[in-house]
Amino acid sequence: MTTTVQRQLASDGGQRHMHEVHKIAHAGAVDADGHILEPPDLWQEYLEDRYKDRALRIEIEPERGLEVLMIDNQRSKLARPGMVSTLGAMGAPDLPDIMFNPDRTYVGEIPFGAMDPHQRIELLDAEGLDIAVLLPTMGLLWEAELDDAELSQAYTRAYNRWICEFCRDHSDRLIPVAHISMTDPVAAAAELRRSVADGARGCFVAPFTHSTRPLGHPDHDPVYEAAQDLGVPFAIHPTFEPQWTKGTRMGTWEHVRELRLTASMTASDGVRHQFVSLFDYGVFERFPELKVLVLESGGGWLGYCLDRIDAVFGHTYTGTRVPLEMKPSEYFMRQVWISCDPDERSIPALAKRYGHDRFMWASDFPHADHTPEYVLDLDELVDMFPAEWRRAFIGDNARQVFDL
Repeated sequence: MTTTVQRQLASDGGQRHMHEVHKIAHAGAVDADGHILEPPDLWQEYLEDRYKDRALRIEIEPERGLEVLMIDNQRSKLARPGMVSTLGAMGAPDLPDIMFNPDRTYVGEIPFGAMDPHQRIELLDAEGLDIAVLLPTMGLLWEAELDDAELSQAYTRAYNRWICEFCRDHSDRLIPVAHISMTDPVAAAAELRRSVADGARGCFVAPFTHSTRPLGHPDHDPVYEAAQDLGVPFAIHPTFEPQWTKGTRMGTWEHVRELRLTASMTASDGVRHQFVSLFDYGVFERFPELKVLVLESGGGWLGYCLDRIDAVFGHTYTGTRVPLEMKPSEYFMRQVWISCDPDERSIPALAKRYGHDRFMWASDFPHADHTPEYVLDLDELVDMFPAEWRRAFIGDNARQVFDL
């Protein structure tokens, strides 16, 4: 089953053409965190009937004719008018025109390979990539503004059914990752089990909870237990977050919106904080076979992070209050994988220290906050690794964690 918008796009006579791409110089590549653009009618068509009148969708605002994201029949406050049109604008030099031009729409700006599985396979072939692990785009936006647990679970069920179908005909090369909402851990665990039975190879969660309980809190154990039982990775991925998670350290919104480089650097702070909370609450001790994956948060910060928490754990009174038997870095080397941006140059040194089997790369295609030159950057990064480690970094580590 496909949505009405997907069928319309498939019958447009092939009007969409592949953008300029580069072919990787190394064999066996797996993109550990690529994205799709959901058809805007996904939730209207895949939600259970009783929720369809509250579907996530795109509407046109009357003021300027720009598209707005509607979440439970309320206009999004975090996704500004016109923003949805830029969600697939990787490498676009004219982002302001895409956002503020009512003639440029979400569907009209969809890049080749972002909403059609057969096109995605063509794109992988052109780039020389074997496999892409796929996560959502609009699915990264809505959870920050929806604290209704029942509707949140319905939104994730609808997306997960769709993405598993999206990947079905190419299940050896397109890998679906289920969206799990921690608004109701018991329901989330059940949805994880259902999604994996339907073809999902892992799950991801947002780096916050509306309950304000850190991800490591025992209330979330049903999800960890399910992921461990199923043998699939539990990933933390950046999303929009409620404003209360950010505080006012950098000032009010009119000041924060000017801090573009600061925002680029700190966008993944929530992921890093929640990742460390797994140590504080002893998640790795309680679930020794749980696989944890840190996505789209860079990898270079890891050295300081593990050095610091190892030192506190091993040399201070604070460490005696943490329910761990081993040093945090030892759990990392046993149970954690981390994806890196292709332009990070500190990764080979970290791999030497913490294990070359822990690191992988990701493109973030087709999002505008990452470079379209990722293949060229990736070739340079892979060449920095010892020859015997390159195959692991380029693809085999992702194969291991997702059991491909």
